[in-house]
Amino acid sequence: MYISKEFHFDAAHNLIRYKGKCENLHGHTYKLRVTLEGVPDPDSGMIIDFGVFKQIVEEKVLEELDHHYINEIIEQSTAENIADWIWEKIDKPLKSDHYKLYEIILWETESSFVSRRNEKK
Repeated sequence: MYISKEFHFDAAHNLIRYKGKCENLHGHTYKLRVTLEGVPDPDSGMIIDFGVFKQIVEEKVLEELDHHYINEIIEQSTAENIADWIWEKIDKPLKSDHYKLYEIILWETESSFVSRRNEKK
């Protein structure tokens, strides 16, 4: 079973090893979908409480990225590198006997996104 939660954050960045429009400072309203794979706990009937899920992502990701200059955190702040950074921040906190991180999707624009998935079996 899969459970997902979506988040939004605003941030500025520029691509430092790139020639084109995106080498200039600019901002995005990012959309982030985090998906866990798991089985419901027999007692609660839930994979994870949505409130706990939200708190972990807000503390580990949004508090660091929302309304910040991402290059101060991730030097070459491509969508791919941001997705890797997010994965590393939440992989361990979103792991238990009942669930693990399965996928994150990060939209940089309404039509442009990157996904990272746990393909390990």
